[in-house]
Amino acid sequence: MSNRTLRINELVQREINDVLHTRWQSEAVAITATEVRVSPDLRDGRVFVSIVGSDEEAEAKLRWLRGKAGEIRAEIGRRIILKYLPKFDYLLDRTAARGARIMEVLEEIEHPRHPPP
Repeated sequence: MSNRTLRINELVQREINDVLHTRWQSEAVAITATEVRVSPDLRDGRVFVSIVGSDEEAEAKLRWLRGKAGEIRAEIGRRIILKYLPKFDYLLDRTAARGARIMEVLEEIEHPRHPPP
């Protein structure tokens, strides 16, 4: 990945988070863009989002976010000047939940609830 693409990824991530948390404060309080990956030709991009809450709440927030994708893209287009503005696909990032589950398993191994007989 080129240096330019990495800089664009970071810039778009920062701007998406800013748009979400300034324009839709109450709805987007539990949503954070954790990573952005744009294609080298800047036509497509993936936005990985972490959503706090149960699986049902996360799916509902992801549907809401996908519904606002056009408005978010328009605002990003006003803030960032690029030859092509990527069309973003929003995906749920479950790395935080997986990390927490791994920590639980390691804790259970280290301090078992029921000691072996």
